[in-house]
Amino acid sequence: MRLNRLKTMAFATTASAAMLIGSTASAVEIEYWQYFFDARVKAMEQLIDNFQAENPDITVTMTHFPYADYRTKVAAAIPAGEGPDVVQLFYGWLNDYVAADLIQPLPADTFPADEIDAEFFPMVQAMKEGDQYWALPTAVRSLALFYNERLLEEAGVEPPETLDEMIEAARAMTKVDGAGNVTQVGMTAGMTAQDHHWWREVLVRQFGGEPYLDDYQTVNYNTPAGEAALDFYVGMADGDPPATAFGFMDEPQAAFKAGRAGMHIDGSFRIGSLEDTRGLKWGVTELPANAEGMRSNYSSYWVNAITTKAEGEKYDAAVKFMEYVTSDEAMQIWLDVVGELPAKPSVGMTEDNANDPVFGPFIRGLEYANTTKFANESAQRQILVEMVERMTLQDMSASESLAIAAEAEQKLLDEYYADN
Repeated sequence: MRLNRLKTMAFATTASAAMLIGSTASAVEIEYWQYFFDARVKAMEQLIDNFQAENPDITVTMTHFPYADYRTKVAAAIPAGEGPDVVQLFYGWLNDYVAADLIQPLPADTFPADEIDAEFFPMVQAMKEGDQYWALPTAVRSLALFYNERLLEEAGVEPPETLDEMIEAARAMTKVDGAGNVTQVGMTAGMTAQDHHWWREVLVRQFGGEPYLDDYQTVNYNTPAGEAALDFYVGMADGDPPATAFGFMDEPQAAFKAGRAGMHIDGSFRIGSLEDTRGLKWGVTELPANAEGMRSNYSSYWVNAITTKAEGEKYDAAVKFMEYVTSDEAMQIWLDVVGELPAKPSVGMTEDNANDPVFGPFIRGLEYANTTKFANESAQRQILVEMVERMTLQDMSASESLAIAAEAEQKLLDEYYADN
């Protein structure tokens, strides 16, 4: 009897081990790629853990790269049959990824276009071609004005509601040493950061213009409104004391995080890193209105897409993962961890989220935001960087520099749409 029991136990153990090995062998592994940003990595780790708990037969491996290397890595890996099955990309890169055959459309039965149109913020429809979506975001972004509570209190000013109040508060917080060097700015400035969006979609509109026509295929900022917006922006560095200093500490967000800047315009994605900055007491408010009370904002987003590398069971697993990372649950987690806004109004516009002292200004900003349709985001940004540099370094007039920028950007757009 004892021998039979031992044989039975041994058989059961062998069978269990075989089942475990078989289960492990049948598990599908997919790769997810995104660029490195600490809060985004933390959020995705949490989403992957949640997804794997509900789908034990799927393993998701995340890889991330520095932003500067990200596009190059993706473009090299997928054609070689390597790299991600699900990839994160900036919405402005979509056309390039489609043209290069790096991603494939989302299956219409799982992601019906009419449901997405109804449930997501309208800006995501830029990801749609015909009745099919190529990609979808977990979160969207807008801009707001961050302020250093200590520096505002020290200068005796309040968070501004209007552009005039912003300039007045910034001048009150700027500090200049005996040699005339700016040691603290009231307002950060730099077109390499988020200011090119602020100038294009906010200031140009607030000064009475419209930056583009024909669905962003025609440049329309070489106008009196565009010139006034450019004069205002560059003029922030004028005066005694000035409101800002171009090139101060190289990176605007670094100056704010170091406590050397009173105010800073940035995206909602900055919330996570600011919360981890020791000793920095900050608040956030909506972007200042113009004198007539008109507000504008810029919205953008990163999307997730299924790559052309994903086939067979990996494709099926990638579709399941896409379903989860675009779910309401995933969006709320992304908001809590990263600070980026849910891509669905049903999640973002809840009373708690819309009135949150940190998230609220960004969420309310979505109601009057515009999304630039870029042909080449980095090249279009560089044109505006050079537009400002011609004025600050070469003393060129706003009208002349604006005309050069508009001509250069229109040429870029014409060439792009001629090939697409």
